[in-house]
Amino acid sequence: MSFTLNDRPARVTATRGAAAPRRRTRVFALPEARWAAAALVLFLIALPLQLTGAPACAWGPLYALAYVTGGWEPAWAGLQALREKTLDVDLLMIVAAIGAASIGQVMDGALLIVIFATSGALEALATARTADSVRGLLDLAPTTATRLLDDGGEETVATEDLMVGDTLLIRPGERVGADGRVLDGAGEVDQATITGEPLPVPKESGDEVFAGTLNGTGSLRVKVERDASDSVIARIVAMVEEASETKAPTQLFIEKVEQRYSVGIVLATLAVFGVPLAFGASLTDALLRAMTFMIVASPCAVVLATMPPLLSAIANAGRHGVLVKSAVVMERLGQIDAVALDKTGTLTEGTPRVTDIRPLPGARPAGPAGPGGPAGLTELTELTEDGLLSLAAAAEHPSEHPLARAVVAAARERGLVLPDVRDFSSAPGVGVTAVVDGRTVAVGAPARLLTDAADPAVALVVGELEDGGRTAVLVQCDGVPVGVLGIADRLRPDAAATVAALTTLTGSAPTLLTGDNPRAAARLAAEAGITDVRAGLLPQDKVTAVREREAAGRKVLVVGDGVNDAPALAAAHTGLAMGRAGSDLALETADAVIVRDELATVPAVVALSRAARRLVVQNLVIAGVFISGLVIWDLVGHLPLPLGVLGHEGSTVIVGLNGLRLLRDAAWRRAATPAGDDR
Repeated sequence: MSFTLNDRPARVTATRGAAAPRRRTRVFALPEARWAAAALVLFLIALPLQLTGAPACAWGPLYALAYVTGGWEPAWAGLQALREKTLDVDLLMIVAAIGAASIGQVMDGALLIVIFATSGALEALATARTADSVRGLLDLAPTTATRLLDDGGEETVATEDLMVGDTLLIRPGERVGADGRVLDGAGEVDQATITGEPLPVPKESGDEVFAGTLNGTGSLRVKVERDASDSVIARIVAMVEEASETKAPTQLFIEKVEQRYSVGIVLATLAVFGVPLAFGASLTDALLRAMTFMIVASPCAVVLATMPPLLSAIANAGRHGVLVKSAVVMERLGQIDAVALDKTGTLTEGTPRVTDIRPLPGARPAGPAGPGGPAGLTELTELTEDGLLSLAAAAEHPSEHPLARAVVAAARERGLVLPDVRDFSSAPGVGVTAVVDGRTVAVGAPARLLTDAADPAVALVVGELEDGGRTAVLVQCDGVPVGVLGIADRLRPDAAATVAALTTLTGSAPTLLTGDNPRAAARLAAEAGITDVRAGLLPQDKVTAVREREAAGRKVLVVGDGVNDAPALAAAHTGLAMGRAGSDLALETADAVIVRDELATVPAVVALSRAARRLVVQNLVIAGVFISGLVIWDLVGHLPLPLGVLGHEGSTVIVGLNGLRLLRDAAWRRAATPAGDDR
């Protein structure tokens, strides 16, 4: 009986590079988030009451509570900074908010408090989520393992109690409990979490295996070679934490001068108050002039000159599938001048596909088939591509191997009907065997299926495919090779255009960093237009490559998706993670996430960041002109307080509206074209 691929039974398959169990700090578990939310709610209740003309006794206490709930933490932090003889903008913002309230601008001060409290809460949440993902990575390694005893028995022990020299039994479907070396057995291990390779790797005696990787088929006896604290998974955790701690502190432009600016305003305000008083001015006039000076010179307009363009760019990028985690990240994206790309799941789709179908028309049967025997191979000497694929897919249909799924998927795309299958068997590292319409069909690794006397033509086709970076799969019928399939991960459709755009933006071609084999990496890189290829890398090697570029004065953007990319994402100037297939650790460690896995958005968001930085400079010039003019007026002449407030608020409105220009879709369209960035 034949069957179609639509009849294929559902089954559960392992996801490439399975993620660790998810640990997530809830938003309101953080005190910063609770205080910020309380301040926001109070502000949103008070604002409509004030605007609708309600008496001050109705909205005044609400604003006061918003000041307290949202401002006490930055005020306390500012006071502690004062004890260490430093002065920051946080404390100055609190003083400015109180000053605004003292002259009747209660709503403006409350808004400033809410903005600062919300910003602090978001920063605390980002820090907590990153810590969650790092801790969750340790859950990739199993908590128990099967240890073999000297008398031939076995026992279940905690992986943390394993000692170097212990022998473990790894059954099919189990995760490896410790880093070690295979003593006996054969299997295929999915180690995408460590190396990023898209396909399981055959393992046999003498091969190294890593804790947390998944054994597919076949049993393995593994000798432990490293303590749990020194495993590759543990070292990845350590590298992420170290990179996060040693990464240079990031600050917005205005924050880089906050200390001098804050001290300058405080000293100037005291001088504006004290000097006239010393020369006989009345206390009221001196206080009014000093208060006016503090209001017009306060950094509110400067802060808003910086934030609206960056926040608008964040919102615009979010609408187009890029989640940028903070204004600091948006600013940093525009500074990058080098790019490093992961291969599997980033530059490629991360799913193996059949790329070549090569029938072997010269196949001959080992002996003549009798009239009552199975159909002779003379029928197979003229195999078409569909015939070869149908034969291979029928044999592979019961298998869970990723290569088998690729073959069956290719048959599904062609709408092929598969013949009847019986007596299916699978050999780890070799392939599968099944009886298809009376013929014994074997599909698997050419090196294992071919004999020394194999047809040179078969070896030629296999070599040609492997030299092109493809995985060759041999199909035999009744012991005779009838065709070869080439399987490879496929380049994303927008990969080449993205590489070209990033080259234009940064002035240098991206680097490819991958744990995959050099031939496959070189083939994909050539298709994408990348010449600098570094293959066969473990996570620590990727970090080393990034730090080498950083040490040379480059600001590197790393784009990746897996656990093995997380240390490099943390060590880089800026990290971008692919969202759909990305591991939890990569998503939390990265500074931004490409939600829809559209690689073309990478150069677009970089160009948008540069546009935002240009608007920040424009706004700072506008704010500086207003502040300078108002300050000079107040010092040289007599600036009425209402006029000073009006000028101050007017400059804030102007810079705010200018920054909102980046909310328009036209800003993204300009950024998404090569002409959209003018370095």
